[in-house]
Amino acid sequence: MSTEESIIQNLKDAGCSKSQIEECMDYVGKNERNGVLKLLRQHRDVLLDGLHEKQRMIECLDYLVYQIKKDNMKFEEESVK
Repeated sequence: MSTEESIIQNLKDAGCSKSQIEECMDYVGKNERNGVLKLLRQHRDVLLDGLHEKQRMIECLDYLVYQIKKDNMKFEEESVK
C-alpha cells in the first residue's frame, strides 16, 4: 500500500467525509503540513464533542439506574398496583 493510500485509509477509518479526505489530500499534495494538521485537529474536536455527548447520555442512564435501585421498593410497589 502506498503512503497516499495509507493516509486515505487512515482518514476513512477516522470517520472523515469524502470532502474532508479530498481537502486533506490536496494539502498533502501541496506539501502543506499546517493545512493537514488544522483539518485533523478540527475533525478530532468534532469527534471529541460527540464522545462527550455520548458520555453525558451514559451518565444520565447510570443515574436513572441508581435511582431505580435506590427506590426499588417504591418502584416495585407502584408497578404491582
